[in-house]
Formats: sequence, structure tokens, C-alpha cells
Amino acid sequence: MERKQFELGDIVRMKKQHPCGSYNWEVVRMGADIKIKCQGCGRLVMLPRSQFEKRMVRVESKDTGGQTRQ
Repeated sequence: MERKQFELGDIVRMKKQHPCGSYNWEVVRMGADIKIKCQGCGRLVMLPRSQFEKRMVRVESKDTGGQTRQ
């Protein structure tokens, strides 16, 4: 099975709705754990990568901030 592709700053849709009513989350930190921020209320949640990949449905929009790493 192919791993899901996502990057820092992407907006992703999760399987379950957050209590505030939003399905969309922004990827804030990546590593062994993934930190995501709710687009509805701003709540920050940290999940293990394996759990995050199971719960993520798709990438809604890519980060277009134009930031480059050096």
C-alpha cells in the first residue's frame, strides 16, 4: 500500500469530525509524530505518524506560502 503524501503547511481532511464541527486540519509539525491544527477552533493535536496516516482521508489544499528551505 502506498504511503499518503502530505507536507508541512498542507490542509488535510480527517475521517472523524472535530467537536467544533470541522474536518480540516493544517499540518504544523512533521517527524515521528505529526502535529495538526484544527481549522475551525485552532486546537493543536499531536498524533503518531501511523495513526495520523490511518485517519487522514486526503489533502484538501497544498501549502503555497512560497517558503523554501536552505
